[in-house]
Amino acid sequence: MNTPPAAPSPPAIARHGFRHGFRHGFRHGFRHGFRHGTRCTLPGCGVSLAFAALVAASVPVFLPSLRAAPGDAGTPPNILLLYADDLGWGDAGFLGSDFYETPHLDALAAESVVFPHGYAPAANCAPSRASLLTGCYSPRHEFYNVGTGPRGKAAQRRLVHVPGTDTLSPDAPTWPRLLSERGWRLGHFGKWHLGVDPESGPLAHGFHRNVGGDRSGSPPNYFAPFRQGVPGLGGEDDGRHIAEVLAEAAAAFVAEGAQRPHRPWLAYVPFFDVHTPIRARADLVARYESKPPGERHHHAVYAAMVHTLDDAVGRILAALEESGQAVNTLVVFTSDNGGYGPVTSMAPLRGYKGTYYEGGIRVPFLVRWPGVAEPGVCGTPVHQIDLHATFCEIAGTAPPPDANPDGRSLATLLREGRDAALDERALFWHFPAYLESYSRTDGQRDPHFRSRPVSVVRRGDWKLLLHHEEWLLDGGREGLPDNGAVELYHLVSDPGESRDLAAEEPERLDALLDELLAWIAETGAPFASEPDRE
Repeated sequence: MNTPPAAPSPPAIARHGFRHGFRHGFRHGFRHGFRHGTRCTLPGCGVSLAFAALVAASVPVFLPSLRAAPGDAGTPPNILLLYADDLGWGDAGFLGSDFYETPHLDALAAESVVFPHGYAPAANCAPSRASLLTGCYSPRHEFYNVGTGPRGKAAQRRLVHVPGTDTLSPDAPTWPRLLSERGWRLGHFGKWHLGVDPESGPLAHGFHRNVGGDRSGSPPNYFAPFRQGVPGLGGEDDGRHIAEVLAEAAAAFVAEGAQRPHRPWLAYVPFFDVHTPIRARADLVARYESKPPGERHHHAVYAAMVHTLDDAVGRILAALEESGQAVNTLVVFTSDNGGYGPVTSMAPLRGYKGTYYEGGIRVPFLVRWPGVAEPGVCGTPVHQIDLHATFCEIAGTAPPPDANPDGRSLATLLREGRDAALDERALFWHFPAYLESYSRTDGQRDPHFRSRPVSVVRRGDWKLLLHHEEWLLDGGREGLPDNGAVELYHLVSDPGESRDLAAEEPERLDALLDELLAWIAETGAPFASEPDRE
């Protein structure tokens, strides 16, 4: 059996990544890491020289003392959660983009633990947000897709999809509700996409302030005036970008925290950027149109959107710094799914938003915790459902026993540089539905759908995808591997998921398949099992 060497510990990856970054420098790392696909030679590392170099070369713009600031043992840190919409895994300077400019994110990354194997809970918007807030995999909250109706052409679907829900239960033990019950002050600024108040919007789940959050998944217009009826927005007619408006509101909320130093706060900023429509400020578009295109990235309007998002992040971080709260605030930045395929690239990863290959679910993911977490690159796979347990541990609370949270706290990993429980666990995804194709189809299995019904498990460096149509209709386990029901990839040696090892690794396939089927049974995850006769 072809068994790759075990991965090194996260601290080793961090030290090695930074050493390579400084030794080889930004240009060498980028040129050899992303242009030619060279990766670090430390066994199992899987961190490109470009990635390490970009993190190491980012120049902090905040106080250097952040790195060694002592925390107040009696007061939990505030929490700032910055959540981008459709920002792909490589769509930032610190992740190797050769065209998009993200100086504020790059500076934040230099002060953070960066997780190159950070995952979203789903390949599109609403399911990821439901899992982020509940700490649960999709079968527990039953968000599977955007909307509950069928997607794509009926003649091309072999199964009936599972509709699921489009409204987050008001009884769900979300972390905002749990923190609010502990006396925290909570603000929501941006996209909600899980229902409306008073039944299932941000206020129903414990937030005290809501700007921009309703059922819609699309921006209420990128430039003022905004769509009528959106909470906290209205009356703006100055043409300002919505990211600027949300950043201003979030910055004001952050600044208020300095006046109440004994009451911790959490600001959740789920930006609408960089979701479609692809629109941006004319001056920024002109700037990128005049810039030589990169080999990986070159879309001027999308680059301008990323630039605007980065500016908004910088505005909020500046408020944190100016109010003197940066040293006692944990900052998380991540994205809800992969990038929009027609305008950006997640290379060397395969796929994009809507696919369950790495480009659809692996996302930017970093955490800054001054005085606690040493900045660096950590190779441990982490998942956004982990943030629920992390926030609860920080706040000194816990979900009720029947909540069934699936995530695990990252606090030990952040404090100590490793957590054996996180290294040893498996991660899961479940999508019993369909997502029709974009104009781009090179990162998916067939030209009709970005994803057909599929379940996924990752354990260690290995990933298995179970395709429901072939499993249910083409012979199941007895038909393997010829029926194509299962794909198996080794993600460190093959991050682009180009070499299916299902036929070559039968023992590993069986072990991962058994684990995935056991998880499906344990969670009651539904299959799209009835043949579609429409």
